[in-house]
Amino acid sequence: MTCPDCEQLQEENRRLTQENAELKRRLALYENPHTPPSKHRYPVRRRRALGGPRYPGRPRGHPGSTRPRPRPDVVKKPDWKERCTRCGTPLGEPSHVHHNIIEEISNPAPKQVIDFLEFGWECPGCGASTTSRHPECPPEGRFGRNVLVQATLMKYEDRLPYRKVCESLDRTYGLRVTPATVLDITRRVSDWLRPEYERILRRIRAAGVVYVDETGAKVDGALHWTWGFTTGREILVAVRKSRGSKVLEEILGEGFDGVIVCDGWKAYPCFTPRIQRCWAHLLREAEHLAERVEEAGPLWEALRGLYGGLCCWAVDKPPPGEGERLALEARAVMEWWAGRPYETEEVRRFAAKMRNGMGHWFTFLTVSGVEPTNNRAERALREFVVQRKIFGTFRNGKGTGIYETVMTVLASWKQQGRDLSKTLGETLTQEWTRS
Repeated sequence: MTCPDCEQLQEENRRLTQENAELKRRLALYENPHTPPSKHRYPVRRRRALGGPRYPGRPRGHPGSTRPRPRPDVVKKPDWKERCTRCGTPLGEPSHVHHNIIEEISNPAPKQVIDFLEFGWECPGCGASTTSRHPECPPEGRFGRNVLVQATLMKYEDRLPYRKVCESLDRTYGLRVTPATVLDITRRVSDWLRPEYERILRRIRAAGVVYVDETGAKVDGALHWTWGFTTGREILVAVRKSRGSKVLEEILGEGFDGVIVCDGWKAYPCFTPRIQRCWAHLLREAEHLAERVEEAGPLWEALRGLYGGLCCWAVDKPPPGEGERLALEARAVMEWWAGRPYETEEVRRFAAKMRNGMGHWFTFLTVSGVEPTNNRAERALREFVVQRKIFGTFRNGKGTGIYETVMTVLASWKQQGRDLSKTLGETLTQEWTRS
């Protein structure tokens, strides 16, 4: 027979255990292995290892940069002083000249209304109709190429809401438009950029290595996923309701024979066995686990040492035979650590994760061009995450289609180091000429 006091203590202990588990679950949304470094709350032992508390800004010892002094394009002189303003004595030549090098921008030109003539003929011989249109005249709408370019870049590169785009166009150029007009401008631009989007899609499908990641997005308040596919020169974005392998089949095609560099999401091995799992995710999770569970400390140190000895081959690949040997030896080491009899449930789950991806941790040693981490895809998605925080949700499928096309083309051009304003204008002119 249990005494009433013991029953009360046991019930209180069960309640506190449940409450503690619920608080840990809610805290994991904000503090987990994949929390951005700027949000980390380092424990005391890590602050000491880093040399003190962590502060925002550049790290210690980071070299500064000074803006170079440009060469002047124009020299402007002040009024010449003939006599002293105090006593009237003639001054003669200046005793010294000081150069104030100032960088200035020109005042934007006001809007210009252009009448583009379009000639038409009817052949007297066969009766066929022939027309001639100026290459800078858009085939649709009442706004010229520069308006289309600036409105699109303001929306998708400067991250301005439609209302702010209207205010900026009015303030800068005296051009008054409505938010609905700006939306229709971006719709037209996306239609004209669709051939370029298809070309980028074909290059992604033909690539030997593709870095893929996904992040949540809202469409009309419902959960969707923004997928990012990137190579060394292209970035393709797709907003889909699914997070499964069907999206990979749609974008990459069923005949894709390249390597996918990704995190541990299960959709990737369901699509292809040619995978490189991200070591950055693995090491972050191991470190996070070691900070909370003492038993995981040696495991984290072993993984860190294993990756430290192999990451030198991320750029300079070993010879084919040497790469296979290194991969087999590294896999044997990881299997030994993953197969140890751990006592803590969290460590056992982490070891099972290591075993589940055992065939995908060392692809970078045997396949040329493969990096051991998925940082390239995460950097590509960073701009989309920032924009998601600004606009919150897409209204409908029309908005997601415009977003996918425009952002894919602009992000790819930006990764290639191209001038966005110039390239967008030239591409629109080319598409109008073809049409």
